[in-house]
Amino acid sequence: MAFISTFVISMLFSQLVFVCHCNPTCKLEYPIGEIPVYKEDRYYVHFAQNLEFLEAEFFLWSSYGYGLDVMQPWLTKGGPPPIGAQKANLDPFTLNIIKEFGNEEIGHLRAIDSVMGSITRPLLNLTSENFEQIFDEAFGYKLEPPFDPYRDSLHYMLSSYIIPYIGMNGYVGMNPILKGYASKRLVAGLLGTEGQQDAIIRMYLYERANEVVYPYGYTVADFTSRISNLRNQLGMCGIKDEGIIVPCELGAENRTETNVISANYYSLAYSRTPPQILRIVYTTGDEHIPGGFYPNGANGKIARDFLRKI
Repeated sequence: MAFISTFVISMLFSQLVFVCHCNPTCKLEYPIGEIPVYKEDRYYVHFAQNLEFLEAEFFLWSSYGYGLDVMQPWLTKGGPPPIGAQKANLDPFTLNIIKEFGNEEIGHLRAIDSVMGSITRPLLNLTSENFEQIFDEAFGYKLEPPFDPYRDSLHYMLSSYIIPYIGMNGYVGMNPILKGYASKRLVAGLLGTEGQQDAIIRMYLYERANEVVYPYGYTVADFTSRISNLRNQLGMCGIKDEGIIVPCELGAENRTETNVISANYYSLAYSRTPPQILRIVYTTGDEHIPGGFYPNGANGKIARDFLRKI
């Protein structure tokens, strides 16, 4: 028995020595002599940062009751606080999801700042009236009572359906344009998390697809289809958006009407360009005319250049 114990100990020690002396390489290796970040890369990532600010403030305020000005004020770079943001009436399960999302968005802003530097936080409109107008436009008439994103967990998650997906579209569209290896690494990481956030929101709503949203008489699936159709109309460049239930011809390999993940004919994520994104988040259908979530327009060179062309 003593022999066996000695043998086991010696084997464990030899393995420990092997681990200590094998010198594993854990750091990412980048092309020698390549430029980490190009100037043009910054323009595109700073454009996307507008969406990161929107998500951060919406998730933080809704879950904590306060936003970046309390949690990480230095990230705002002196930009104005959002209008109309408030704590949502969330059940404990949903609250935990949104708290995590909010903290992830802080990490995204820190990551962008560390690699690219930052733009100033733009003025954001997170009033219930702004969401009310978006849902009214999606349905083609004024909902009664007015849609309130902060009313309860389901109303909130339907409102959340509007936001992270657009950021994900932007990162997919941006990826092939970037040149620097540090820029690509940053965007790959941001895209991965944004995609997961969107998938969680979609799964949350998919589980409730046939639930009627009180007091409107429409199902959750109806709401997602209406919002997706509105974004397609505002974006003006074909189908880039799908609800959680779709006609079979839009389902994966044309074999399913369930649509937990919105994706194209090859089941690849849809991409959108900056003008398409601005048309949607401004809710004006025109990248030159601010409104919606950005009453004074988005910040950074790309967004401000569109405003100067009015």
